[in-house]
Amino acid sequence: MDPHEGHRGMDGMPGMTTTGHAHDVGPAGATYDLRFLDGMVQHHTGALRMSEFVFGIDQPGVGALGNTIWRDQASEIRAMGLWRKAWYPQAPVYPVALAPGGDPNSLSGLTRMSQAQIDGMRMMGSGPTRENRVVWFLEGMIHHHGGALIMAHDALAKSTNPTIRRFARAVIVAQRAEIIELRRMLAVEGLRKPEYSQYDELFAL
Repeated sequence: MDPHEGHRGMDGMPGMTTTGHAHDVGPAGATYDLRFLDGMVQHHTGALRMSEFVFGIDQPGVGALGNTIWRDQASEIRAMGLWRKAWYPQAPVYPVALAPGGDPNSLSGLTRMSQAQIDGMRMMGSGPTRENRVVWFLEGMIHHHGGALIMAHDALAKSTNPTIRRFARAVIVAQRAEIIELRRMLAVEGLRKPEYSQYDELFAL
């Protein structure tokens, strides 16, 4: 699977359909790590918001997994914020993206990340109802973690920063383990869809 090819959303998940392009922060260059950090912070923020829908839920394991995902992603957001400040002190405070035709090696080639780009990174789609929130969370998080796998592989292909490369590998290890757990939880719900395995080729480091 080409990490930049489009991939399908989960069946029955309004608004969850996205494409690999939504996670493309542009070519390698001096500002790549900044663009990657800003994209991944927005992506992680989507996971926080999704997890909040299942906090305290009484379904076995679901609430606990939501809490774990929230805690881990919030910790990574804090770390990425520190890296950004240390490596790009002159960068704008708002999240950035490469401007059309912009120079990937210059801060002047960047523009403010649009709301559409932020929404694409966050991958939340439509919110759940009280009745469907468990399946909405489990299916949506498989898709969301798949987006993180795409971004992590992109970073391994384009970044030379050892911290970013270590982080990308850690993302792949953590997200593939959680995708397997999410699939197990969906199987308990009687759901075993081929789409749940669409990211398996991105499990390898």
